[in-house]
Amino acid sequence: MGQKVNPTAFRLGPQYTWKSRWYATGKRYADLVSKDTQLRANLLKKLTKAGISDVEIERSLKSITIRLFVSRPGVVIGRGGSGIEELRKYIYQLLDINPDDPQATKVDIPIEEIKKSDLNAHLVSQRIIDQLIKRIPHRRVVHKSMDAVMAAGAKGVKIILSGRIAGAEISRREKYFLGSIPQQTIRADIDYAEMPALTRSGYIGVKVYIYKGESQLK
Repeated sequence: MGQKVNPTAFRLGPQYTWKSRWYATGKRYADLVSKDTQLRANLLKKLTKAGISDVEIERSLKSITIRLFVSRPGVVIGRGGSGIEELRKYIYQLLDINPDDPQATKVDIPIEEIKKSDLNAHLVSQRIIDQLIKRIPHRRVVHKSMDAVMAAGAKGVKIILSGRIAGAEISRREKYFLGSIPQQTIRADIDYAEMPALTRSGYIGVKVYIYKGESQLK
């Protein structure tokens, strides 16, 4: 079963928590899901240079907490906090909130630094994509990435490429792995990311699994 489902979704509850945390019913539920999806996609695109990997959103009656996980927090904060204020205005615009309204929803933007970027599946996959787009040989890219992940302290790593790899006429799927990836073990802490790389020959799908070890279930 662990082979067929998203590793993060498979462990929601006992191992991981949800990336959006709030309660709503009816039409408001659908509206908030749509807003969270658009907000997360825009922030991931805007803050790519800051090494953003994830966005968590918590909503209450009067406030919204948008927690950003980045490898270079200085890029987000900016000189004297100018960057964070610009980002706040951008979020107000995305959420259609008037900051001058005293009754407006407050937006809090805590920033969490990623200490080891080589143990973050999103950042590893982003680096692989950037190199594939530059037409660097895929085997060299993958093996170099796996070596960096294992050197950072991972117990195992698996990378899957699928599509017109190296500009081939017929699409194919290639798997590469080091160490162990116990995908059917719920207590296994597996960071997972999947992203597409748009090369000159077409899209190449990139999936990255990083096994960090076992953790205590909640």
